[in-house]
Amino acid sequence: MAAKLYGGAYLSSFVDALLEKLTSLLQDDDSSLVERNNLLERLEKSLRDVGAVLDDAEQKQFTVKKVKDWLVDLQDALYFADDLLDQLSTEAATATPRDPGISASCSSLVDSYIEDSVGCIEKVVGKVESVVARKNYLRLKESAEVDMSSWRTPSTSLAVSSDIHGRDKDKEEIIKLLLTDTCHAQSPFTVIPIWGMGGIGKTTLAQLVYSDAKVVENFDTRVWVCVAENSDPLYVIKTIIGAIDPSPCSMDNFDVLQTMLKDKLIGKTFLLVLDDVWHGGRDTWENLLKPFRYANNGSKILLTTHSEKVASMFLATSQHYQLGLLSDEDCWSVFSKHSSISTNLEKYATLESIGRNIVEKCKGLPLAVKTLGGLLRYKSDVGDWKKILESEIWEFPEDESEIVPALRVSYHYLPSHLKRCFVYCSLFPEDYQFDKDELILLWMAEDLVQPMENNTLENIGSIYFDELVARSFFQSSSAFAGLFVMHDLATFFAGKFFFRGFGNQRMVDSKTRHLSCNRDPISRFPEACDRAIHMRTFLCVDDKANEIKSDFWLKQFRCLRVLAFQKCKNLLMPDSIGELIYLRYLNLSWTPIVTLPESLCKLYNLQTLKLSNCYYLEKLPSRMHDLVNLRHLDIGGTRSLKEMPKGMSKLKHLNLLGKYIVGEHEENGIRELGPIDVHGSFCISHLENVNNSSEALEAKMGNKKHIDILELDWFSDGDTVDVENERDILKELRPHKNLKELSIDGYRGEIFPDWLGLSSYSNITKLKMHGCENCRELPSLGQLPSLQHLEISLLDELERIGEEFYKNGESCLEGTSFGSLEYLEFYDMNGWREWHIPDNLDVFPKLKTLIIRDCPVLIGDLPACLPALELLFIRECEELACRFPIAPKLQRIHVNGATGIQVVYKCDSVTLLPLGALPNLKTLTISECPRLVSLPALGFKN
Repeated sequence: MAAKLYGGAYLSSFVDALLEKLTSLLQDDDSSLVERNNLLERLEKSLRDVGAVLDDAEQKQFTVKKVKDWLVDLQDALYFADDLLDQLSTEAATATPRDPGISASCSSLVDSYIEDSVGCIEKVVGKVESVVARKNYLRLKESAEVDMSSWRTPSTSLAVSSDIHGRDKDKEEIIKLLLTDTCHAQSPFTVIPIWGMGGIGKTTLAQLVYSDAKVVENFDTRVWVCVAENSDPLYVIKTIIGAIDPSPCSMDNFDVLQTMLKDKLIGKTFLLVLDDVWHGGRDTWENLLKPFRYANNGSKILLTTHSEKVASMFLATSQHYQLGLLSDEDCWSVFSKHSSISTNLEKYATLESIGRNIVEKCKGLPLAVKTLGGLLRYKSDVGDWKKILESEIWEFPEDESEIVPALRVSYHYLPSHLKRCFVYCSLFPEDYQFDKDELILLWMAEDLVQPMENNTLENIGSIYFDELVARSFFQSSSAFAGLFVMHDLATFFAGKFFFRGFGNQRMVDSKTRHLSCNRDPISRFPEACDRAIHMRTFLCVDDKANEIKSDFWLKQFRCLRVLAFQKCKNLLMPDSIGELIYLRYLNLSWTPIVTLPESLCKLYNLQTLKLSNCYYLEKLPSRMHDLVNLRHLDIGGTRSLKEMPKGMSKLKHLNLLGKYIVGEHEENGIRELGPIDVHGSFCISHLENVNNSSEALEAKMGNKKHIDILELDWFSDGDTVDVENERDILKELRPHKNLKELSIDGYRGEIFPDWLGLSSYSNITKLKMHGCENCRELPSLGQLPSLQHLEISLLDELERIGEEFYKNGESCLEGTSFGSLEYLEFYDMNGWREWHIPDNLDVFPKLKTLIIRDCPVLIGDLPACLPALELLFIRECEELACRFPIAPKLQRIHVNGATGIQVVYKCDSVTLLPLGALPNLKTLTISECPRLVSLPALGFKN
């Protein structure tokens, strides 16, 4: 039987989560808790009663205002119930047992709390009961239980052009406008506004035009700026300058920035895309665009906007390019592709008929068609298709939000838990670039990720995220790899409970639970937030530093689950932080904090603590091991931090640690890593504090299969080193074979353990060896089958690289070595004299970049043939006397690191092969080589 497409009402998963918490609390039948349990049983009954009518209420809220108001009141009451249950469970978990035979949940502290708080519990339960009772007056119907299992749509990665149907004519007309050498009488550039309703494909079309070969060839400079809600001229002009010149620009003087931009545009023909312009006065834009008048004639500005009024600021209405709706046939092409409906299905004729009716209801809007096609992807049950077609949501009238019914229906059919996750994203500004892993941490902190057996919360959150991507609610950013953007549909469903920014001067509602700020001084918040005392989320999504008075936040908002103060100046973290018993996510990254209060360790529920780039942080609280629910501790870039607190091994749920600083004592030594299953990127520093191999063995690095990137760092302490002991220590730090990248810095042994060159490490793609000053021999790295990037530096005792570098003792010196290597760099190798390459071995067949610098005694030789070499850089190698390798792909000099570089610098003796060995060489630079042996007649042509 096919799974139902309708995943349940928005509040269904919230009610289910509360029932789960209640079940846990009601399992305790201690006589002293009878009164409490009676109240909780009443709460449970109300939740079960209301759960049955939520599906009906979900659909009626758009047509019956009283139902919509009731859902708002119900959600408010559920938040109060959630706070209550979290407080009860936290008090139970952190209380001291009365004696070893009694559980913590029955402690005297909890008994006292229950006795003092029965009235408070009664008030919350009464509020829920009162709201639930109103359902009878609204004539809400009980519906059959909805299948809550989420169906999954395969994630795809399609080129932008493959999503375009019916836009060929639009594309060619816009390209024609861009390439036509016309301009206004008083300006060298032309503005071309494209406008149309949300979801019609303006941005997609602009991207297609922007990357067209004819357009790329026609303009000296192309710049893309996503304006969205941020039409601040300072932001726009800095973004433009940053796109033209990647050098950091911290200037905030508008006049200076205008002059800088003018200088960069003089003599150039440019194309500027201003994508998603929402507002802004005509005078503001005219002033902003003054520097563009100094560019060449034929320059163009392509503007996309949903508003004809905005387009009119730039050109008369008759000159706008209004993007029209797609034809039904083109919409059907989009729908067919995204639904993957197969013509081989027996039911195809029936499904096509239903599908075409669905497409007709989308009224030519490609985003709606694509979204609904994705919703039905690989679904062949006729009933599933009819549910979409016959849904009442199609009949709902349009409102001020301009959210089209087709997008509403795609949201309507999301599973309940995904609805809540998506709506939470309404805290992000439109077109905000967000990170998948960061968003999952926020969902976890808000209890939006529900546990599944045999799966981590992070993995479950990843499943949620991928489902939203598959349904086109999230899309990959076109500007930044690895980041995502979303449609602003989320704000339509957020209501009073979510508040984003203060640009509209509104006061925050008393029902607000989630708040974010961007571009607004945090100092304005106390007055605006005075009523939102039950707030659960405060997110700062601005990149600018802010002044903040943390005392206000910590005293005013005791229900916070998420608190993000990153980049806040003059931040002091008071002892009262320990009173935020609900807190699960705390971000203090890029702040000037020096220490953290010990009271932080009272935060029993804390899951995520972000302290990255807190440069002045000197120590962590001593009782960090009390944070037993901590899953993510980010201390990357905390350069003043000297050691870890004691007892980190007690943090059994720690998933991401980032860095561990080995201490001098057993309680904070390397053994503490044993029970911790670290994920992702991980650095172990101060390995000089490891005394022997048995300590290293207890770190159990070989069991940590989720580490992708590993860095092992020693810091010289000036003492005499037992090199055999060092080798044994590194031997026992052997990582799991899933490892992808490895860096070894400061290792003090003379040779490396055998594991480092084993071919079984088939996933390693990148390896760095730096500052291993005692090393006399390299491991057999040529056996690593997937190694693509290798850097070796500051190995002062290494004099010769020989056969051992390519093959281990068990392999014959034949065949291919370093078969996947593309990048090889040696630098600061003061003792390296000889590089030997065995005659019978095929080495470096895919090597594209070879860099040798600051190797003052190296005398040769280089590999004889490097068939894929594109870049050869040799510098400060005074004794080098070598023949260039046969490198047919070596082409030109390009000093910024692009392919095709050949530079030879400060090499006293160089022998060049005849030109025939370098048939594609166009440019060769040789400088400060006073003992050059021979220079062939290169015969360059202009």
